[in-house]
Amino acid sequence: MPRILVVDDNVDSRSTLAGLLELEGYEVGVADDGDEALKVQAIFPFDVLLTDIFMPVRDGVETIRAFHARYPRTRIIAMSGDRRLASGHRRLAVDYLSLGLAIGADRILRKPFDLAALQTALKEVLGARALAV
Repeated sequence: MPRILVVDDNVDSRSTLAGLLELEGYEVGVADDGDEALKVQAIFPFDVLLTDIFMPVRDGVETIRAFHARYPRTRIIAMSGDRRLASGHRRLAVDYLSLGLAIGADRILRKPFDLAALQTALKEVLGARALAV
C-alpha cells in the first residue's frame, strides 16, 4: 500500500488527515513542519507528501522545493486554507497554492476539502507515479 507523509503544524488537521488516510488503508507518517518531513523522508521514504503551505521553521513552499530536488519520485500535494496572502500591498497578493504547482507540487487542495477531493488527488498522483516508474 502507498505510504503518505502528512505535514501540517496544526495538530488537529494533521491527526484528522492521518486517521482518515489510515482508514482508507494507507500507511501514514506525520510531521509538524518541513524540516521534520525531510528527516522522516530520509529514513523511510514515502510515496506521497501531503503538505500544508503555511508552517513555521520550513514552510510548504520551501518543503516542496526541497522534496522536488531531493526526492523527485515522491508525488506532492500542497494544501492551504488561504487563497491569497497580501504581502503588504494588495497588488502584490500571491496565490501560494499556485506557486506550489509552479515549483513542483503535482496537485493542490484548498482547505477545507472533503474526503472525495483528497481521494481523487491521491489517485491522480499515485497513477502518475506508477507511470513514471
